[in-house]
Amino acid sequence: MKKHISVITPCYNEEGNVALLVEAIGKIFDHLPQYTYEHVLIDNCSVDKTPEILREIAAVNKHVKVILNERNFGWIRSPFHGLIQCYGDAVIYMVSDFQEPPEMIPKFLEKWEEGYKIVIGIKEQSKENPVMFAIRSFFYKILASASDGEPTIKNFTGFGLYDQKFIKIVRGLDDQYPYLRGLVSELGFRRYEIPYVQPDRFAGKTSSNFFRLYDVAMLGFTNHSKLPLRISAFIGFFSAIISLLMGVGYLIYKLIFWNWFEVGLAPLVIGVFFFSSVQLFFIGIIGEYIGAINTQVRKRPLVIERERLNFDE
Repeated sequence: MKKHISVITPCYNEEGNVALLVEAIGKIFDHLPQYTYEHVLIDNCSVDKTPEILREIAAVNKHVKVILNERNFGWIRSPFHGLIQCYGDAVIYMVSDFQEPPEMIPKFLEKWEEGYKIVIGIKEQSKENPVMFAIRSFFYKILASASDGEPTIKNFTGFGLYDQKFIKIVRGLDDQYPYLRGLVSELGFRRYEIPYVQPDRFAGKTSSNFFRLYDVAMLGFTNHSKLPLRISAFIGFFSAIISLLMGVGYLIYKLIFWNWFEVGLAPLVIGVFFFSSVQLFFIGIIGEYIGAINTQVRKRPLVIERERLNFDE
């Protein structure tokens, strides 16, 4: 009996890419007759022609299954929801803009057949803006160093193949805001890493912005590291000691040179602003952790679906 492979692709405003990607995936599986496949595309309430294009493709291509969300549920929840809707023997996750090369699928499957439950692509180099690539790489290194337990994977975006055993486990986690990149390292399945060079987007404009990158950065830290909280405690402790020593020093200096030494307002003003800024910064860090807890306890659904196409076939 042939093994069944699911390919999951999240979409948002990808009218210039989705049809070409579906075609490219189909051609790859034409050369892999030992497998059957389905291509699941989950659209996160695109405002361009992506939903209409997906309907047209699904009408003529029964390998294609489509999920249309009721609204935009963000770029963390929607892709994860699509991932756990896949029931193939293996699930391949890839974005729709060709920055994760479809031609790596045979390599993923080859390593999967060798016994690896997870086979992932590692972004060794990128043709994107070099400044952005450097910032992303720096973040991955910091997060890997700060992670509790197993370090997170550097330069890993989620692109890869996941055995259904892994998918079953994450399906049962009931995580309201899951960080897939961290789960891969945390759950400890045997994995194989394949380096690749990330190409430019084929068409369209990326939806990434500062707030989106900040969101995933904070998600990584709040889900997989207590280091920011511990740093705040250490800084508070050492700041208190330094403040005490400075106070004692000023007192001694004043007692020795009572008549001419004046403390002045400058040290007081600088000290107040410094310690106030430190407090505000770490209050913000604590707020991120509290926000993550709030997200988990509300138990909202990952997404609300408006429509499914070809899932009954």
